[in-house]
Amino acid sequence: MKTFCLTTIALSASLLLLAGCNENSRSPLRPQSPAAAPTPAPSPVTITPSSTEPPHTWTTEQILTCTVTQCWELGGKTEEGYFNIIQQLAVISARNRNLTLPEDEKAGEQTGEYIKAEAHKDHGQLLFALVDAAVRKVGKSNPSN
Repeated sequence: MKTFCLTTIALSASLLLLAGCNENSRSPLRPQSPAAAPTPAPSPVTITPSSTEPPHTWTTEQILTCTVTQCWELGGKTEEGYFNIIQQLAVISARNRNLTLPEDEKAGEQTGEYIKAEAHKDHGQLLFALVDAAVRKVGKSNPSN
C-alpha cells in the first residue's frame, strides 16, 4: 500500500471544525481505557497511521458509527487524537473504494477544507461519511485493480 500524504494545511483546516464542538455534551461512546499521553505528530502529516503510534482506545466499529462530536470525545478531545481517527477512517475509505490519495498540498488542503466545512454544518453527522466524501473528491482510481 502506498503512503498517503496530507499536508499540514489539511490537518489545520480539518481541526478548525472542533471550535464549534460542545465539550460539555454527553456521548454514549466512551474510551475503553484512559488515554495515553499524546505524542507530537510527525511531519509531514500522513493520512496513513504510523506503525510506531501508541495503541488507541477506540475500536473500528466505534469510529465508523460515531458522530463528529463523539469522535472528538473518543480522540481524547485532542487534535492529535481526533486526527488519528480521521487518518484511520481515510485509510478504510480509500481501501474500500480502491483509491489512492494524491500526495500534494492542493489535495490535502481540499480534503481538510471539505471536512471542516461539512462538519460545521452538523456536529451530529457521522464523521466517516465526511471523510469518505473527501476521499472520493481527491482520490484517484488504482490502476492495478
